[in-house]
Amino acid sequence: MVLRVFVAGHNGMVGRAIIRRLENDANIELITRSRQELDLLSQRDVQRFFETEKIDQVYLAAAKVGGIHANNEQPAEFIYENLMIETNIIHAAHLANIQKLLFLGSSCIYPKNADQPMTEDALLTGVLEPTNEPYAIAKIAGIKMCESYNRQYDRDYRSVMPTNLYGSHDNYHAENAHVIPALLRRFHEAVEAKTPEIVIWGSGKPMREFLHVDDMAAASIFVMNLSSETYGKHTLPMLSHINVGTGVDCTIRELAETIAKVTGFTGELVFDTSKPDGTKRKLLDTSRLAALGWTYGINLEKGLTLAYKWFAANQETIRGK
Repeated sequence: MVLRVFVAGHNGMVGRAIIRRLENDANIELITRSRQELDLLSQRDVQRFFETEKIDQVYLAAAKVGGIHANNEQPAEFIYENLMIETNIIHAAHLANIQKLLFLGSSCIYPKNADQPMTEDALLTGVLEPTNEPYAIAKIAGIKMCESYNRQYDRDYRSVMPTNLYGSHDNYHAENAHVIPALLRRFHEAVEAKTPEIVIWGSGKPMREFLHVDDMAAASIFVMNLSSETYGKHTLPMLSHINVGTGVDCTIRELAETIAKVTGFTGELVFDTSKPDGTKRKLLDTSRLAALGWTYGINLEKGLTLAYKWFAANQETIRGK
């Protein structure tokens, strides 16, 4: 039997990685729609799409995403668009009698001062980080929607919460990029310009966890395909989401040193301690996923090497952003 699988957000970094994993499976027929073909903010259009396409599984990777600057400047758009995307898709999937759906969230769902590493049951136990609270609220709502449809209608809608992701098709925008693509671009341009030093905000002491997007795609497909019995043994009806990460973190200094090695930068790293460090540590507890039988396969240096190769091969596209 061939499964018709809809990947919402197939042009994003995670969506593309999921597509790459699934496209060689002869038992899967991939269904995708561009923004021009399907407006995910339109309840009518989304319901009509699901009514006509006879989908078997949904990967909900579509989202409005951005860095701290974008979240601060557009909080209304971040909460509205993300809520609309997930409510439209989850509800329409239910109406079309689709039993299997995977919702992709974010580690920002956890409280600002959550104990480290952050376990799934830290959800809703404290105040969120103010800079991305609207986005986090939307992602929490997505988890609770999946759980609510499971409880009321016996659906099998699951949620995975990734740590910081990076890899092919990341956002390398000069102002809005996250830390890895921002540093890869800066180090690459410093090598080109023979710059003697690179200044990095903060002390370099904060610790962060990073997961290559290809590992995220592998974990997503793994969780989607777990039997209901196995999934149910490791989750609760109202605490059903699963953390996805490496369970390993590094300091920002160590990250910068690894990027220098990968890009061939031999100059000096200068840390501007007058600039803020942000949260001291953000690490996911991935023991639930490990107990289910999945662990990551791409370590940080290998992942950064793969990401840099993609960046270097796509210079013409990236330079204009």
